[in-house]
Amino acid sequence: MKTLTELGCNAARAKYEIQGLRTEEKNAALEAVAAALRAGADEILAANESDLKRGEQKGMNSGLLDRLRLTRSRIEAMSEGLLQIRQLPDPVGKVLETISRPNGLVIEKKTVPLGVIGIIYESRPNVTADAFGLCFKSGNAVILKGGSDAIASNAVITNVIRRALGASGITEDAISLIEDTDRSVTREFMRMKQYVDVLIPRGGAGLIRSVVENSTIPVIETGTGNCHIYVDEYADLDKAISIILNAKTQRIGVCNACESLVVHEAVRERLLPELAKALREKNVEIRGDEQTTGIIDCIPATQEDYGTEYLDYIISVRTVSSLEEAVAHINRYNTRHSEAIITENEENAGRFLDQVDAACVYVNASTRFTDGFEFGFGAEIGISTQKLHARGPMGLRELTSYKYVIRGNGQVRE
Repeated sequence: MKTLTELGCNAARAKYEIQGLRTEEKNAALEAVAAALRAGADEILAANESDLKRGEQKGMNSGLLDRLRLTRSRIEAMSEGLLQIRQLPDPVGKVLETISRPNGLVIEKKTVPLGVIGIIYESRPNVTADAFGLCFKSGNAVILKGGSDAIASNAVITNVIRRALGASGITEDAISLIEDTDRSVTREFMRMKQYVDVLIPRGGAGLIRSVVENSTIPVIETGTGNCHIYVDEYADLDKAISIILNAKTQRIGVCNACESLVVHEAVRERLLPELAKALREKNVEIRGDEQTTGIIDCIPATQEDYGTEYLDYIISVRTVSSLEEAVAHINRYNTRHSEAIITENEENAGRFLDQVDAACVYVNASTRFTDGFEFGFGAEIGISTQKLHARGPMGLRELTSYKYVIRGNGQVRE
């Protein structure tokens, strides 16, 4: 097992080799890795099974187990994700702006890789392949620190990728995995500023808070998802029920699942009984305010419920008397991730879009679309909920920076 210093040194050297690769070379390597993942499915699934057994023994809930679980179709999706990244335009070397100065200097603003990207993540082994593909195509080396729950899966996936890179004549240190699961190692990794250019956390609120508070490396914060759907007084209720069911139950263990429902009082008596019936058929537990419990049989909600990302078959419900009250509630409790309004009123839709503070805001659509593939970006490294450098789904373009290239003809400054 390599030390953090060894991994950092190797990645710092590797980034310059990766930055020198032509687009064709990167694309060929991505294709080779995609094929290797398919060929290594049995090896990956065996490792994942051991992770799942440990998770079940530890009492991991169904949402977290779903995040951890790999299947042949999910491995196929990992492979397909790399092929989609292969098809995307290379984000490196693009001239964003050209400025010609009166003294004859020509200044270009040109995209460049970030360098070495560190990623700390929990429970989702598919992130290992996605992170590699995005970082590699954008010319970056990546050091991964996965959670202990998925260590066997992550180790095998990383080894499969490294072998495919080596066979393609490319440095295997384009991807590295920290295999020591001790928390002290994670804290040490957060302070490797001499080797790592950017750190990206992916996981629960506790992990993200720890990275933001303890890292000496610049952090791109990817947020938890306490996502809301607001059913306006002008909503199409059939449309609302369909969207809520999809956003809540299509996949519960993801950051863009709906966790909180806000309902205008004008439609609550028509909506809630039918919605409760549909949610119960999907085994969703409802936690509602006093007005909600007066209409349907559900658990009384607490203030804590309104700020919770459940990642489970649970949803909170709050009733409001106006759009303004709905927006205020959402802005108080949301995590700046994804928020939606169901309405047929264009004015209300516009006010919601303008006033809700989130990376992604929707009208009459499921929050489950906040995803790099669905936005046409290919796989994404995460959903940024901050406002500097990147916001929303972070694809290839968000994994580059820029530099200024200045061409002269003997100019000196007077």
